[in-house]
Amino acid sequence: MEKILIVDNLTKLYKNGRGVKNISFEIERGDVVGLLGPNGSGKTTIMKTIMGLCHASSGEVKVFGVNVEEDVEKALAKVGGLIERPALFEYLSARENLKMMARYYDNVDDARIDKIMEIVRIARYQKEKVARFSLGMKQRLGIAMALLSEPELVVLDEPTNGLDIEGTVEIREIIKRYASEKGTSFLIASHLAPEIEKTCNKVAVIHEGEMLSFETMEEALRLNPSLEDYFLSKVKDKRGSIII
Repeated sequence: MEKILIVDNLTKLYKNGRGVKNISFEIERGDVVGLLGPNGSGKTTIMKTIMGLCHASSGEVKVFGVNVEEDVEKALAKVGGLIERPALFEYLSARENLKMMARYYDNVDDARIDKIMEIVRIARYQKEKVARFSLGMKQRLGIAMALLSEPELVVLDEPTNGLDIEGTVEIREIIKRYASEKGTSFLIASHLAPEIEKTCNKVAVIHEGEMLSFETMEEALRLNPSLEDYFLSKVKDKRGSIII
C-alpha cells in the first residue's frame, strides 16, 4: 500500500519540557487513523508538526514522500486540515469564507463550494455571518474548509467538537465515505474512545507525550470489549497498579 504519511521518531519539546517524544507511525491510502489520548497528551503537537506549524526537535515527518521540514509547501500541497479550532473570518458569511479559501487552490470553483456546503449541511446558512454561528456550525464550516480542495490527506483535531449527536454521526459518515469511496486518508485526534472506535481503522494511544501503542482497530479490540478498555489497559501497563 502507498505510504501517505510517515512519522519517524518525532520529538518536539517546548521550553517547559512538555511535548512529545519518539513518535512513529505510518498512514496508508484510505486509512482513518485515530490519535487517542487525554487533553494535553501531545496529540495537537503531533498534528501541528505534521502540518508545518511548529518545528520538530528531532525525527522526521514525510508527507507523500516529501520531508515537511525541507519543503513544507510541496509536502502539504494535497493536505487539508483543521487544527484546534477553525480559522474563520467572523464578519464574512460561510460562503465568503469558503471563497476566500478557494483562492489558494486551482481546482475549486463555485460548484465545488456548493457541493461541500451540501456535504456538511450548511448550505441553507451560507449567507449568514459566521459570527452568528453556534460552535457546532463553525466546526462544520471548518471541516468544509479542510475538505474543500478534495485533499488526499486530511488532518482533523477533535472534528466533532461542539457537534450534537446527529452532527457527530454525520461527520463520522462523511469521513468513512471519503476514505472508502475516494481513498482519502485521515488523521484524527480525539479524547473520546467511542468516537475513535466507530470512525477509525487504526489507533495510536498517546499519553503524557509518548505513544504507548499503534495497532489496527481489529487488533486493539481482539482482547478488549471496547477501545476504552484497550486505552485503559495500555495506560495501566505504563503506570502500574495503584497502591491503596
